[in-house]
Amino acid sequence: FYSAATGNPFEIEFATVPAICKRVTAGNASADLIVVPVKTLEEFEDGGIVVAGSSVPLGSVSAGVAVRNGAWEPGLSSAEEFRQALLVADVLIYNRASSGQHIESLIDDFGLTKEVIEKTVRTDTGAGTMGYLAGDRSERAIGFGQITEIRLQEDLGIHLVGSLPDEVNLKTSYCAGLASTAKNTAGAKALLAHFASLEGQCILFESGLERG
Repeated sequence: FYSAATGNPFEIEFATVPAICKRVTAGNASADLIVVPVKTLEEFEDGGIVVAGSSVPLGSVSAGVAVRNGAWEPGLSSAEEFRQALLVADVLIYNRASSGQHIESLIDDFGLTKEVIEKTVRTDTGAGTMGYLAGDRSERAIGFGQITEIRLQEDLGIHLVGSLPDEVNLKTSYCAGLASTAKNTAGAKALLAHFASLEGQCILFESGLERG
């Protein structure tokens, strides 16, 4: 939408936060803008990777639950109902990034690690999780990821059931900043300004981001 309206095209490359950190610290980011959680961007500013004072808040993303279209849907009204869903599920799929680490911690907190380990599948990325879910033919398969990530992959034949129950949910706040090595500084600043505008914020929230 932004490119069509302004004539300023841009490319997006997705990666987990650990992968982004590894690339930027090695000098291999090749990016004009960097989008990461707030704390990580602050660390990038302190390290000179992102231009200090350039960051724009984008919103927060909750952890979500996905299933194949037409398949069984787990209950998410409470932590206990969610715990029972983990037990009866045929397969649990989540990544090795922060959202997946949260699911792993929840399973451990619920005391279910041994019970579900044989039906657990780990992927490197959120896209990999949704791709595996789409191809799985188990009767009760659950995929986990950030809500925006799930919605982005819904054309695979999967859909968002909802966010994790409030008492065990993970909400991550993101912001964007100007890379200190940006090659297209003017274009990057224009996109940052669009993110900060009312129109830009509306688009972000419509995509699944939340305020705060």
